[in-house]
Amino acid sequence: MSNEQEQESLSRIESKLEQMSKDMYAAGMVEYIEMVNNPRRFYWRNFVMGIARGFGMAIGFTIIAAVIIYVMRQVMALNIPLIGDFIADITEIVINQLGIYR
Repeated sequence: MSNEQEQESLSRIESKLEQMSKDMYAAGMVEYIEMVNNPRRFYWRNFVMGIARGFGMAIGFTIIAAVIIYVMRQVMALNIPLIGDFIADITEIVINQLGIYR
């Protein structure tokens, strides 16, 4: 290999490395590597994210349950025979399971 070919080859390798470096930075790989090198930060971040997800699920479930209860109240107020009987049966089953009014 001549000196000129070696220079060209090294130049291509250098440009490829620069492109890979830019791609890794754009993909967030640098932050990931820093986080893996610092386990305390990694665990803390995952802990906080877990709390946020749990809190979000609790809020979401509360909102969905409130909507369902509101809709069921409206349906009960309409006193539709088929749905009203179904809700009454569910209520009776729950009362029997809990042992209330025996």
